[in-house]
Amino acid sequence: MMRALTNSHFPVAIIGGGQAGLAISHCLKQRGIENIVFEKNKIAHSWRSKRWDSFCLVTPNWQCTLPGYPYPGSDPNGFMQRDEIVRYIEDYAKSFQPLLKEGVTVSKITKPENVFEIDTSIGHYVADQVVVATGGYHTPKIPRMAEKLPQEILQLHSSEYKNPGTLPDGTVLVVGTGQSGCQIAEDLHLAGKQVHLCVGGAPRSPRTYRGKDVVDWLDQMGYYDMPIDDHPQKDSVRKKTNHYVTGRGGGREIDLRQFALEGMRLYGKLKHIHGEQLEFEDNLSHNLDQADAVAESIKRTIDTYIEKNQLDAPIEPLYQAVWQPETSLLSLGLKTADISTIIWSTGYHTDFSWIDIPVFNGEGYPGHVRGVTTAQGLYFLGLPWLYTWGSGRFSGIARDANYLADCIALKNRVLPRQLNHSVNAVALGS
Repeated sequence: MMRALTNSHFPVAIIGGGQAGLAISHCLKQRGIENIVFEKNKIAHSWRSKRWDSFCLVTPNWQCTLPGYPYPGSDPNGFMQRDEIVRYIEDYAKSFQPLLKEGVTVSKITKPENVFEIDTSIGHYVADQVVVATGGYHTPKIPRMAEKLPQEILQLHSSEYKNPGTLPDGTVLVVGTGQSGCQIAEDLHLAGKQVHLCVGGAPRSPRTYRGKDVVDWLDQMGYYDMPIDDHPQKDSVRKKTNHYVTGRGGGREIDLRQFALEGMRLYGKLKHIHGEQLEFEDNLSHNLDQADAVAESIKRTIDTYIEKNQLDAPIEPLYQAVWQPETSLLSLGLKTADISTIIWSTGYHTDFSWIDIPVFNGEGYPGHVRGVTTAQGLYFLGLPWLYTWGSGRFSGIARDANYLADCIALKNRVLPRQLNHSVNAVALGS
């Protein structure tokens, strides 16, 4: 039995058992194409283990449209919390019983001839085609300046933060204002922690505007159907930081100026660390203004759409900034501020070093068109802006998975092969 499992030849091997890997497995099963899914941990691992306790989606539940399994709950306009998201993915896997191997690490993929050779922690596999569905957030990105901090300071990446109660006494410095940074800062702030926040260049989004959630407006306007080739920023949009907003409490905006009024301390981008002293760039006002400008730009786009289509929608007053920094604070002493914890909300590096096939650019990003690479039979799925805004999210994965499944099916018909093993040899989660 072990020899049969570790030397199997599959039509398609899928690397990654998150929503992307499960989605393509479902689509292939619908087309009668046998496939195996390798998952390094457990399915939904990132949602389960790399999100904080109060985490929730920032897009409404109705956008959760995995292939053959749209959001099944009773609150389509709500925002699922972490544990609900995990159950959604687990229930999805149960709904179609993929051939899934959990706890299996894929250490190397090569293509010496016409098939792919796959080295895993349970042995060697061969596949005619391979889908890499591991997403784009692999290794926590923490700047080297972190090495200069005193050892008594607890340092966490945002993926390690769970809740305020797990942190030591003292104040907290959050570095970075993407979605995770702002939401973690809010979580700490609402728990009564003194928070110091380094504000970067991330844009913010309104939550609701003129009677609707902004996501509803953008969907109605066709933004989520826009392919990357039609986006004004083209490929560069893949590197842009996500807009900060939250689904917490039924969904609301995150206005850092309001937090400042309530006692949160805001600074510009972290520039240097000199022993006990932190130095910041003099760009707090600029970064706040730019974030507001993006939010107002989104509103103007919605205004234009409403006027063009003569829609009946309530008018809202113009945004008024509730707080302005009188002077930028350019330095802070760790001891003076009683900082005991620093949370780095500074993103991730991608790591595809285990794929020994020449399809990557100088930055390690795979060259592809809608997930199809120049190496015949190698595909990528679940990357941010693989094709549309929703490619790395629940909302767009079905479109991408169905497209790749069609590409795989076409090649599979051209090169049929006799299967040499039984699907029944491996059970779900074995």
